[in-house]
Amino acid sequence: MNKEQINKEQINKEQINKNHLNRESVFLRQAEADDIDALEQLLNRCYRETEGWTNEADLVGGIRITQAELASIIANPKHYLFIYPKTTTGERGGDETGELLGCIAVDIKVDDNTNESNLNRTDNDNKAYIGMFAVHPELQGQGVGNVILQAAETFAERHLKSNSQPTRLTMSILSHRPELLAYYQRRGYQFNGNKMPFPYDGNNGEPKRQDLELLELEKIVNA
Repeated sequence: MNKEQINKEQINKEQINKNHLNRESVFLRQAEADDIDALEQLLNRCYRETEGWTNEADLVGGIRITQAELASIIANPKHYLFIYPKTTTGERGGDETGELLGCIAVDIKVDDNTNESNLNRTDNDNKAYIGMFAVHPELQGQGVGNVILQAAETFAERHLKSNSQPTRLTMSILSHRPELLAYYQRRGYQFNGNKMPFPYDGNNGEPKRQDLELLELEKIVNA
């Protein structure tokens, strides 16, 4: 076999593996400390660089998240961070390559206290916050994000399932992103009227316009 044939086989193999990366092959596992480097790269790439349609590069500069923040999130027992790892075959059974293709976080807000003052809980006590949702730019627009979001919603719903109270899923998105708002509205989220100015503390990046706000969206399940 000559060098040209070997190169063609290598290209074909890479293309086959890339073709496997679609919504049908998506699987998630919980993030571990060893995933921090890859998570930092994925989140900062998806949010701060100009690739893909979900980035915030025109609105916010600076880094999206630090390794220390990721370590804290992974160590928090009520904060679940899920990742979609790339494998050599594009399937769950393949060897992981170390690169991440997607991630999403579910922050469980349920009040675990059982004293009398907490017996009359409201739906505000039965909610989960969804954040750090990212899909590798090369996979955006293929339905991968829909699968990841649905998996996170199902996880939150099962964790917070209650016979008496509905589960409220919330998330925050940047203002001036009508296409992103429309994406979530098609998936049952609505702006609930809560908003706040984008924080200028330097921990969330550097806003590029003074009127930037965070809008809270919510979706009710188990109603």
